Parts: sequence; C-alpha cells; structure tokens
Amino acid sequence: MDPSVQNTDPSGPVLQAHDLRKRYPKARGWLEALKGVSLELFRGEILTLLGPNGAGKTTLVKILAGLVEPDGGRVEVPREGKRTWMGAVLEGNRNLYWRLTALENLIYFGTLRGLIPKEARRRGLELLETVGLAEKAHQTVGTLSRGQQQRAALAAALVHDPPILFLDEPTLGVDLEAQEAIRSWLLRLREHKAILLTTHQMDFAEAVANRVAILLEGEIVLEGRTREVLEGSPGAPYRVELQAPLEEGDPRLAQLRAVEAEVEGKVIRVVGEETLWQVLRLLDPLPIERVERESLSLAGLFWRVLRERSVQCSRLPT
Repeated sequence: MDPSVQNTDPSGPVLQAHDLRKRYPKARGWLEALKGVSLELFRGEILTLLGPNGAGKTTLVKILAGLVEPDGGRVEVPREGKRTWMGAVLEGNRNLYWRLTALENLIYFGTLRGLIPKEARRRGLELLETVGLAEKAHQTVGTLSRGQQQRAALAAALVHDPPILFLDEPTLGVDLEAQEAIRSWLLRLREHKAILLTTHQMDFAEAVANRVAILLEGEIVLEGRTREVLEGSPGAPYRVELQAPLEEGDPRLAQLRAVEAEVEGKVIRVVGEETLWQVLRLLDPLPIERVERESLSLAGLFWRVLRERSVQCSRLPT
C-alpha cells in the first residue's frame, strides 16, 4: 500500500480509509475480517473503535498503519512518508525490546524514524519524564510493570512527534493508576494529534473519545460524535420530574409500571416517545417540573447495538 494524500485541506481529515476489505483463509472457505470499512480521522480528536473480539478492530488498525495489505480499498495518509506520519502501540506487550532500557528503546525508535541520535535521546528523556518514567529510564523494559511498559510504549510511539497515533487496547492488563495516567495523557495529546483508539473498556472510551464507531463482523454499524450518538440513541430514556413524588397507593403507580416506566421518588424514566406520551397523559393534571432526554452510557449503547444485531441475524433465513 503506497500512502498518499489527496486532501491537503488543514481542516479536513488527516487520514481517510475507503472501502477496506480483508479476508483470511480458514479450514472451509474464507473469514471476512473487513467488509468495506470506510472512516475518516481528524486532527484534534480521538476516534474510539469499539467491537467484540473478532470484529476486525486489530486487522483494521494494522491496515491503517501499513502493516497489513488490504484485499481491497485504499488508505490516504499525510505526505510525511511511512517512517514519520504515524506512531502505533499494538495489542500485547511486545511493542518494545525487553533487553534494552526504556531510554535505549526510545533512542532506537527515534533514529529509526529519522531523528539524529542526539535529538532522539533528548526527546526520549523528555517523554519519559512526561509519562512519569524518568526514574526508570535506564531500567530494562522486561523488568518494568505492565503499566510502566505501556507508558514506555506510548512514549516510543510519540518520540518522532507523528501527527497520527494508533492505539490498540493501550490499557489492557494495566492497573487503575496506570489507566488514569494514560487517560490524562491522551486528553492532552488529542489537542494537536489525530488518535485512533480501540478498547474494551467503555468507561475509558467514554472519557476520552470525541467520536465513536462500532465495528461488528467486519462492518461499521454505527459512527458519530460521542455525545450526539448517545443523546440521539433510540434507547436513551426520557426523564420526567414531578414537583412532588406520587404517594404510596396512588393508582397511577401501577399504571406507570404497566407501561414499564421506572419510578424513583419524583423522577419517572421511560423509553420511547410513544410511552412518554402515555405517561404524560397518566400524570395529567399533576404539575411537572421538567421533561428531558437523558444520555445512554457508551456501555449501554454498545450492548443495545449488539442485541439488535443478534436479533437481526436470528431472523435471517437459514
């Protein structure tokens, strides 16, 4: 794959993938890992790619990074060239050489990507300080904790200051303290870089992502800005707040539960616009403080999409 850029508009995407397809041979037939995936990545954002194991996330990241050739489609990337336009932390713990120190790794990867050794050393020391590993600079990577290894791998991916960063499960297997350190750093990085992140940790994704995309069975089934996707989801509940809670024994309580409304004090939650109107008619003429739509959590949205996909597949003819 020969990376090239056709859109040089600074406000436009820094990376574009068009109709990417990839399949692998299996015992009988082929496994379709990607089925026509298209996406765009912009500077100043984190696009989080969600999906179950086997959805095609790692295959997609490796194609975008130029490590795997697609069977179809194309990727457009910056003009800087293969060595300097991106940095990557792939899934697993072999992103660094374990017998080298943290600093030696950063110097090696920096010079590999075009820096002179003196500049690579300066950048390496600066980044290790930033990720809280200054005291571990001369310690071999194999003796570091999992969280420290991930932070060192992030530093190595950034040593040449690439405009695009690919992170495949960067918090996998790390403790909460390391997760928080990585989260804080990513929020700072996204101000001036384009970051594609894959993760199974929904709370982490929701905390850092400007945009989300859900990949199922090699296809992107949902994509958009995080807040808009959550607020606009059909599964997001409506919240009706009364001036005072309904009294115990009020017949409307049974009627509300009959339409699957959730009653909690003076707050009533319902799903679906039709059900909302039923509830408002039941409550009339009680005074209502406000009616608003709540956001789903990213985890709730993800599992709803999975359930809907499962139902659709179960209805297909066999």
